[in-house]
Amino acid sequence: MARRLPVYLVLDTSGSMMGEPIAAVETGVQTLVSALRQDPYALETAYLSIITFDSNAKQIVPLTELTAFQMPSISANGLTSLGDALKLLANKIDSEVAKTTAEVKGDWKPLVFIMTDGGPTDDWKKGLAEFQKRKTGMVVACAAGQGADTNVLKQITECVVQLDTADSSTIKAFFKWVSASVSTGSQKVDSGNEVVGIGELPPPPPEVNIVV
Repeated sequence: MARRLPVYLVLDTSGSMMGEPIAAVETGVQTLVSALRQDPYALETAYLSIITFDSNAKQIVPLTELTAFQMPSISANGLTSLGDALKLLANKIDSEVAKTTAEVKGDWKPLVFIMTDGGPTDDWKKGLAEFQKRKTGMVVACAAGQGADTNVLKQITECVVQLDTADSSTIKAFFKWVSASVSTGSQKVDSGNEVVGIGELPPPPPEVNIVV
């Protein structure tokens, strides 16, 4: 059994994402999957899951190989339960990612991309505490537009990027960068390494600003 590179996309589907942003996210994920299907490294190792969060968090696509991946349609409404999403993510990492034992090498540490356009409306620190107990590789948090709270995201991960606006061209640019990042991750694990910092990812496009 080849070691998989699990990739979790944790996407905000709260009410403020309604309209253009949520449509752009849906297209963005489809573009990302098509791009990764062209990459022999990603095709072999990357597995993709989608978790959405609004008033509740749910996993709408379990960890799936790229050839079988199908993006369900998503809609935007409700609040921003980021804490719930982190807790669900922690549980899914437990149940879906194969651990290394004395006999076998497990999966690679997951790459996690979190995207939100607002501040969390639930007890996010509790969810974060759960998530931090799990071993992950690279975690990137994206603040889509000016309404997102980069201070919260900075507590989840060192690697925070911000989009000036949450419109379709910007969101599309973000997902293109995510797909390039997953490709890089797949190539690295192919040579036996893992991505450890944002400096190892492809440089983000002009629409995606690294928050320092």
